[in-house]
Amino acid sequence: MASSLFEEKTEDELWLEYKKTKSPQLRDKFIRQYMPLVKYVAGKLAVGMPGSVEFDDLVGFGQFGLLDAIEKFDPAKNVKFKTYAVTRIRGAIFDELRQLDWVPRSVRQKSREIEDTIVDLESKLGRTATDAEIAQQMGVSEAEYQQTVMKVSGTSVLSLNDVWYSGNDNDHMSIGDSIESPSSLNPDVIVEREEIRKIIVEAINELPEKEKMVIVLYYHEDLTFKEIGQVLDVSESRISQLHTKANLRLRAKLTNLRKGIM
Repeated sequence: MASSLFEEKTEDELWLEYKKTKSPQLRDKFIRQYMPLVKYVAGKLAVGMPGSVEFDDLVGFGQFGLLDAIEKFDPAKNVKFKTYAVTRIRGAIFDELRQLDWVPRSVRQKSREIEDTIVDLESKLGRTATDAEIAQQMGVSEAEYQQTVMKVSGTSVLSLNDVWYSGNDNDHMSIGDSIESPSSLNPDVIVEREEIRKIIVEAINELPEKEKMVIVLYYHEDLTFKEIGQVLDVSESRISQLHTKANLRLRAKLTNLRKGIM
Protein backbone atom coordinates (compact mmCIF):
# COMPACT_ATOMS: atom_id res chain seq x y z
CA MET A 1 0.00 0.00 0.00
CA ALA A 2 2.76 2.43 1.00
CA SER A 3 4.67 1.93 -2.26
CA SER A 4 1.58 2.60 -4.38
CA LEU A 5 1.06 5.85 -2.46
CA PHE A 6 4.68 6.82 -3.25
CA GLU A 7 4.18 6.08 -6.92
CA GLU A 8 1.28 8.53 -7.17
CA LYS A 9 3.52 11.43 -6.10
CA THR A 10 6.14 13.27 -8.13
CA GLU A 11 9.77 12.91 -7.11
CA ASP A 12 9.85 16.52 -5.88
CA GLU A 13 6.90 15.80 -3.62
CA LEU A 14 8.60 12.67 -2.30
CA TRP A 15 11.76 14.63 -1.45
CA LEU A 16 9.74 17.27 0.40
CA GLU A 17 7.95 14.50 2.29
CA TYR A 18 11.26 12.80 3.16
CA LYS A 19 12.70 16.10 4.36
CA LYS A 20 9.78 16.37 6.82
CA THR A 21 9.29 12.74 7.87
CA LYS A 22 12.68 10.99 7.31
CA SER A 23 10.55 7.96 6.43
CA PRO A 24 12.70 4.75 6.33
CA GLN A 25 10.49 3.40 3.51
CA LEU A 26 11.14 6.50 1.41
CA ARG A 27 14.85 6.34 2.16
CA ASP A 28 14.94 2.71 0.96
CA LYS A 29 13.05 3.70 -2.17
CA PHE A 30 15.63 6.41 -2.96
CA ILE A 31 18.52 4.00 -2.30
CA ARG A 32 17.04 1.43 -4.71
CA GLN A 33 16.26 4.10 -7.29
CA TYR A 34 19.75 5.65 -7.28
CA MET A 35 21.95 2.57 -6.79
CA PRO A 36 22.57 2.41 -10.58
CA LEU A 37 24.02 5.95 -10.30
CA VAL A 38 26.59 4.70 -7.75
CA LYS A 39 27.60 1.91 -10.16
CA TYR A 40 27.80 4.38 -13.03
CA VAL A 41 30.12 6.77 -11.12
CA ALA A 42 32.23 3.84 -9.83
CA GLY A 43 32.51 2.52 -13.40
CA LYS A 44 33.75 5.88 -14.67
CA LEU A 45 36.33 6.14 -11.90
CA ALA A 46 37.46 2.51 -12.30
CA VAL A 47 38.94 3.36 -15.71
CA GLY A 48 42.68 3.81 -15.32
CA MET A 49 42.79 2.56 -11.72
CA PRO A 50 45.38 -0.07 -10.85
CA GLY A 51 44.20 -3.70 -10.68
CA SER A 52 44.43 -3.66 -6.88
CA VAL A 53 41.36 -1.41 -6.73
CA GLU A 54 38.23 -3.53 -7.16
CA PHE A 55 35.11 -2.16 -8.86
CA ASP A 56 32.95 -3.59 -6.04
CA ASP A 57 35.04 -1.67 -3.49
CA LEU A 58 34.43 1.56 -5.39
CA VAL A 59 30.69 0.81 -5.42
CA GLY A 60 30.81 0.16 -1.66
CA PHE A 61 32.61 3.48 -1.06
CA GLY A 62 30.14 5.26 -3.34
CA GLN A 63 27.17 3.94 -1.35
CA PHE A 64 28.34 6.03 1.61
CA GLY A 65 28.15 9.09 -0.65
CA LEU A 66 24.64 8.17 -1.80
CA LEU A 67 23.43 7.78 1.80
CA ASP A 68 25.06 11.10 2.68
CA ALA A 69 23.40 12.75 -0.34
CA ILE A 70 19.96 11.40 0.61
CA GLU A 71 20.34 12.73 4.15
CA LYS A 72 21.63 16.17 3.17
CA PHE A 73 19.70 16.87 -0.04
CA ASP A 74 17.63 20.04 0.11
CA PRO A 75 14.89 20.09 -2.57
CA ALA A 76 14.43 23.85 -2.02
CA LYS A 77 17.83 24.58 -3.62
CA ASN A 78 16.61 23.89 -7.18
CA VAL A 79 19.43 21.43 -7.85
CA LYS A 80 18.50 18.02 -9.29
CA PHE A 81 19.17 15.22 -6.82
CA LYS A 82 21.12 13.28 -9.46
CA THR A 83 23.54 16.22 -9.96
CA TYR A 84 23.99 16.64 -6.21
CA ALA A 85 24.38 12.89 -5.61
CA VAL A 86 27.07 12.42 -8.28
CA THR A 87 29.28 14.95 -6.47
CA ARG A 88 28.71 13.26 -3.10
CA ILE A 89 29.27 9.74 -4.49
CA ARG A 90 32.47 10.75 -6.26
CA GLY A 91 33.69 12.58 -3.15
CA ALA A 92 33.03 9.57 -0.89
CA ILE A 93 35.02 7.29 -3.23
CA PHE A 94 37.96 9.72 -3.29
CA ASP A 95 37.88 10.10 0.50
CA GLU A 96 38.06 6.32 1.01
CA LEU A 97 40.84 5.92 -1.56
CA ARG A 98 42.82 8.69 0.09
CA GLN A 99 42.47 7.00 3.47
CA LEU A 100 43.61 3.68 1.97
CA ASP A 101 46.65 5.59 0.69
CA TRP A 102 47.08 3.18 -2.22
CA VAL A 103 48.89 5.59 -4.56
CA PRO A 104 52.63 4.74 -4.60
CA ARG A 105 54.72 7.29 -2.73
CA SER A 106 56.95 7.92 -5.75
CA VAL A 107 53.92 8.86 -7.85
CA ARG A 108 52.57 11.13 -5.13
CA GLN A 109 55.96 12.85 -4.89
CA LYS A 110 56.06 13.40 -8.67
CA SER A 111 52.53 14.79 -8.62
CA ARG A 112 53.47 17.21 -5.83
CA GLU A 113 56.70 18.17 -7.64
CA ILE A 114 54.78 19.11 -10.81
CA GLU A 115 52.23 21.03 -8.77
CA ASP A 116 54.94 22.93 -6.83
CA THR A 117 56.73 23.76 -10.10
CA ILE A 118 53.51 25.17 -11.61
CA VAL A 119 52.85 27.19 -8.42
CA ASP A 120 56.35 28.76 -8.54
CA LEU A 121 56.31 29.37 -12.29
CA GLU A 122 52.86 30.90 -12.52
CA SER A 123 53.45 33.20 -9.57
CA LYS A 124 56.54 34.52 -11.41
CA LEU A 125 55.00 34.60 -14.90
CA GLY A 126 51.56 35.87 -13.88
CA ARG A 127 49.99 33.58 -16.48
CA THR A 128 49.44 29.89 -17.31
CA ALA A 129 52.77 28.08 -17.76
CA THR A 130 53.34 26.02 -20.90
CA ASP A 131 54.41 22.36 -20.81
CA ALA A 132 57.82 23.37 -22.17
CA GLU A 133 58.29 25.90 -19.35
CA ILE A 134 57.24 23.39 -16.69
CA ALA A 135 59.62 20.76 -18.10
CA GLN A 136 62.51 23.26 -18.24
CA GLN A 137 61.91 24.34 -14.63
CA MET A 138 61.94 20.67 -13.56
CA GLY A 139 65.20 20.10 -15.43
CA VAL A 140 63.77 17.47 -17.80
CA SER A 141 62.93 17.32 -21.50
CA GLU A 142 59.36 17.97 -22.57
CA ALA A 143 59.02 14.29 -23.60
CA GLU A 144 60.15 13.18 -20.11
CA TYR A 145 57.65 15.57 -18.54
CA GLN A 146 54.82 14.11 -20.67
CA GLN A 147 55.88 10.59 -19.59
CA THR A 148 55.78 11.65 -15.94
CA VAL A 149 52.27 13.04 -16.38
CA MET A 150 51.21 9.74 -17.98
CA LYS A 151 52.62 7.87 -14.98
CA VAL A 152 50.75 10.14 -12.56
CA SER A 153 47.50 9.91 -14.54
CA GLY A 154 47.69 6.10 -14.57
CA THR A 155 47.39 5.79 -10.81
CA SER A 156 46.03 9.13 -9.79
CA VAL A 157 42.66 9.98 -8.33
CA LEU A 158 43.24 13.65 -8.92
CA SER A 159 39.88 15.22 -9.32
CA LEU A 160 38.09 18.49 -9.10
CA ASN A 161 36.75 17.10 -5.83
CA ASP A 162 40.28 17.40 -4.62
CA VAL A 163 41.42 20.82 -5.77
CA TRP A 164 40.89 22.55 -2.45
CA TYR A 165 42.54 19.75 -0.49
CA SER A 166 45.71 20.95 1.17
CA GLY A 167 46.90 17.71 2.75
CA ASN A 168 45.34 18.37 6.12
CA ASP A 169 42.14 16.42 6.83
CA ASN A 170 40.73 19.36 8.77
CA ASP A 171 41.29 21.65 5.83
CA HIS A 172 39.46 19.76 3.11
CA MET A 173 36.89 21.47 0.98
CA SER A 174 35.67 19.81 -2.19
CA ILE A 175 34.05 21.40 -5.20
CA GLY A 176 30.82 19.83 -4.01
CA ASP A 177 31.15 21.69 -0.73
CA SER A 178 31.86 24.95 -2.51
CA ILE A 179 28.84 24.57 -4.80
CA GLU A 180 26.31 24.04 -2.05
CA SER A 181 25.89 26.68 0.60
CA PRO A 182 23.44 25.23 3.13
CA SER A 183 21.26 27.66 5.05
CA SER A 184 22.87 26.40 8.25
CA LEU A 185 26.14 28.10 7.25
CA ASN A 186 26.75 31.60 8.48
CA PRO A 187 26.86 34.37 5.84
CA ASP A 188 30.65 34.79 6.05
CA VAL A 189 31.21 31.14 5.11
CA ILE A 190 28.68 31.38 2.28
CA VAL A 191 30.42 34.47 0.87
CA GLU A 192 33.81 32.75 1.13
CA ARG A 193 32.55 29.67 -0.69
CA GLU A 194 30.97 31.75 -3.45
CA GLU A 195 34.37 33.45 -3.81
CA ILE A 196 36.09 30.07 -4.10
CA ARG A 197 33.58 28.93 -6.69
CA LYS A 198 34.21 32.05 -8.77
CA ILE A 199 37.97 31.47 -8.54
CA ILE A 200 37.58 27.84 -9.65
CA VAL A 201 35.52 28.94 -12.68
CA GLU A 202 38.15 31.57 -13.57
CA ALA A 203 40.95 29.02 -13.14
CA ILE A 204 39.15 26.59 -15.49
CA ASN A 205 38.71 29.38 -18.06
CA GLU A 206 42.47 30.07 -17.97
CA LEU A 207 43.36 26.45 -18.83
CA PRO A 208 44.78 25.66 -22.29
CA GLU A 209 41.83 25.04 -24.65
CA LYS A 210 42.05 21.22 -24.87
CA GLU A 211 42.44 20.81 -21.11
CA LYS A 212 39.45 23.08 -20.55
CA MET A 213 37.38 20.99 -23.01
CA VAL A 214 38.26 17.79 -21.15
CA ILE A 215 37.27 19.30 -17.78
CA VAL A 216 33.96 20.62 -19.11
CA LEU A 217 33.07 17.40 -20.93
CA TYR A 218 34.08 15.17 -18.01
CA TYR A 219 32.54 17.08 -15.11
CA HIS A 220 29.75 19.08 -16.74
CA GLU A 221 28.63 16.82 -19.61
CA ASP A 222 29.53 13.67 -17.63
CA LEU A 223 31.26 11.94 -20.57
CA THR A 224 33.79 9.13 -20.06
CA PHE A 225 37.44 9.54 -21.20
CA LYS A 226 36.65 7.22 -24.12
CA GLU A 227 33.68 9.37 -25.21
CA ILE A 228 35.72 12.58 -24.85
CA GLY A 229 38.46 10.96 -26.96
CA GLN A 230 35.90 10.38 -29.72
CA VAL A 231 34.69 14.00 -29.51
CA LEU A 232 38.23 15.44 -29.65
CA ASP A 233 39.54 12.69 -31.98
CA VAL A 234 42.44 11.64 -29.73
CA SER A 235 43.22 8.48 -27.73
CA GLU A 236 41.71 7.69 -24.33
CA SER A 237 45.18 7.78 -22.71
CA ARG A 238 45.74 11.28 -24.15
CA ILE A 239 42.45 12.41 -22.55
CA SER A 240 43.57 10.91 -19.24
CA GLN A 241 46.83 12.87 -19.55
CA LEU A 242 45.01 16.13 -20.36
CA HIS A 243 42.66 15.56 -17.40
CA THR A 244 45.62 15.07 -15.04
CA LYS A 245 47.43 18.15 -16.38
CA ALA A 246 44.30 20.27 -15.98
CA ASN A 247 43.84 19.15 -12.40
CA LEU A 248 47.50 19.72 -11.51
CA ARG A 249 47.19 23.24 -12.92
CA LEU A 250 43.95 23.91 -11.01
CA ARG A 251 45.44 22.65 -7.75
CA ALA A 252 48.49 24.84 -8.32
CA LYS A 253 46.35 27.91 -9.01
CA LEU A 254 44.38 27.35 -5.83
CA THR A 255 47.56 26.75 -3.84
CA ASN A 256 48.82 30.10 -5.12
CA LEU A 257 45.58 31.67 -4.05
CA ARG A 258 45.84 30.20 -0.56
CA LYS A 259 49.30 31.69 -0.20
CA GLY A 260 47.92 35.08 -1.16
CA ILE A 261 49.96 35.24 -4.35
CA MET A 262 46.93 35.62 -6.66
